[in-house]
Amino acid sequence: MATENKSAYYSVEIEPKFKLSCEFLPSDKGMEERSFHILLKESFRCWAEQVTGMDPDTPRTLLFCDGNGRLIALFESGSLIESGTSFDFLERELGREPAAAEAVLMTKVRAPLVPVECARNGIVAMIGLLTSDEELPSSWFHAISLSFVPHLKWNLEKQLAAVTAIEKQQLEIETKKRDLLYQAAEKLHSLIDVESILTELIARLRALFPAASIDLLLSQDNHSSSIPVKPLNFMRVEEDICTRSFMEGREIVAHGSVGFIKEAALPLVGNQGVYGVIHFSVIAGEIPSSDIQMLSALARTAGTAFENAKLYEQSNVLVSELRLINEITKRLNQSLQLNEIFNFASTELIKIFDADFCCILQLDRECGKLVVQATNLPALVNESFSPDYGFSGIVVETKEALIISDYWSNPKVQSKLMEKSKSRSLIASPIIVNGDVVGVVLVTHQLPSFFSYENYKLLQVLSSHIGLAIANASLHNEVKRMVITDNLTGLYERHYLDEQVNLHQKKDFCGSLIVVDIDNFKSVNDTFGHQIGDKILIQVSAIIRTCIRDTDIAARWGGEELAIYLPQVSRDQSVRIAERIRSRVVNETEPEVTVSCGLSDWHWQDDKISVESLFYRSDMALYKAKHEGKNQIKFG
Repeated sequence: MATENKSAYYSVEIEPKFKLSCEFLPSDKGMEERSFHILLKESFRCWAEQVTGMDPDTPRTLLFCDGNGRLIALFESGSLIESGTSFDFLERELGREPAAAEAVLMTKVRAPLVPVECARNGIVAMIGLLTSDEELPSSWFHAISLSFVPHLKWNLEKQLAAVTAIEKQQLEIETKKRDLLYQAAEKLHSLIDVESILTELIARLRALFPAASIDLLLSQDNHSSSIPVKPLNFMRVEEDICTRSFMEGREIVAHGSVGFIKEAALPLVGNQGVYGVIHFSVIAGEIPSSDIQMLSALARTAGTAFENAKLYEQSNVLVSELRLINEITKRLNQSLQLNEIFNFASTELIKIFDADFCCILQLDRECGKLVVQATNLPALVNESFSPDYGFSGIVVETKEALIISDYWSNPKVQSKLMEKSKSRSLIASPIIVNGDVVGVVLVTHQLPSFFSYENYKLLQVLSSHIGLAIANASLHNEVKRMVITDNLTGLYERHYLDEQVNLHQKKDFCGSLIVVDIDNFKSVNDTFGHQIGDKILIQVSAIIRTCIRDTDIAARWGGEELAIYLPQVSRDQSVRIAERIRSRVVNETEPEVTVSCGLSDWHWQDDKISVESLFYRSDMALYKAKHEGKNQIKFG
């Protein structure tokens, strides 16, 4: 600035009525900077026209700058000239060496600009007068202080009154929105149900912005028909702002043809990830930046609430699944009968998954097929399949579970289960025992995309427990078989035969007992050795098994003696069976041997015959057959 011997400084202070701001706020927060400059220029122009006639012979330049040093207007030689000159121009004018003494008049004008709530410091407007007069007439001071400043002040106050009214209305709207936003956040955090949170979120958004179009897009499954949720389009990520917002986890806005914000995508972000996107758009007008800020805050709140509800929901599901698994395991282990285990598992799986059909297959190592053990589909009862057939074959080969959303949309794999049941959804899992696949569980539904990923995982867990139950039952049956079965011949032990005869005598009307003895067995052992003797025993036992029914009981009586009990079989029938055994032994054993048979029977009309008595009679008949030449049948 100029020194004292170069310039004279004068100033007039006008006290403001309101607290002021030294910075222009955004256009939606107060008077625009452009509007303020127009007011200053118009006021300056009116005032300059009035005062320039006071001394028209004196050359002068009037400069008008704002508080930031930017030139607002320039009045020189009777004309108003607009310029982009900055405050540096004024400093140069005041700092240069004058040809003659120059006087500079500076007055600071304080004027109300914004409401008290937005006030900061103060806006300063400056008028500079460059003249060759050494003495400034006092009329200039009066013109500035009594004419221009009040005129400028009146113009500003008039304009600000209108601005204040608009700002007040906007402030009320903003306050109401913020209150609603706070209430929405409070409400969302009070809910622990995912569906309730989504319903509340959409309702609050529409209450806050009734004129806008609002869509909710989620990345996770949503089966509720009451919530209007749209899917994210992952096929066109670059073109879709919602998908981009989800992938990048940030808000994305799109502008219209005139540069206004027309739509925005705001992600629902939690601590562990992004769960969806709010899509906000307007047809007419623009979206204020303040609304974007509010929407972002609400989206963050909703994302956290959604995540908490999901975690709570998952914890409840986990607890329920653990209880379910514990209960199913307990009930599975209560039975050691395989058919009971399969039937119970099939029934429970239909209940657990709300399924239409279930089929459990067991791998039969002897026949090399998957055999249907339990199902509620009549067309599959007693069916068996190749281990590589259909979805069960895929499960056996991969040892992995699978899920099918819609079988009929692309039925590449042939499946009798899906075709006969007309099912569209499928989950399947292997039953694994000691690392080997022993069976397959298949659960279906006639609706597409019915089963969730959680269902898929739960079936794997339940299948493993079904496998444990099968292993326990199989082990129990094997131990039981070993206890009651002769290790060499594969026939039952004598004590088991005694027990079964006792049981049948209590419930049947009749029965027959055949005792079979290999003739000259000692000579066979002496001639061929005990290994051949064992081989003969095995051959004769195999012939007996093929000559009797599944309900008949064949046992090793002791040494080379074998016994067969035939429930509900009369004397004549038992003789025919004994003859069949005798003749086949002669023709099929190697080396060739013969057998002698002793028979006895009982009938409910006879006097009570004990088990011991029945065996005694058969033994006596056998002795008679041996004594009369062997290789024959006698009845006692």
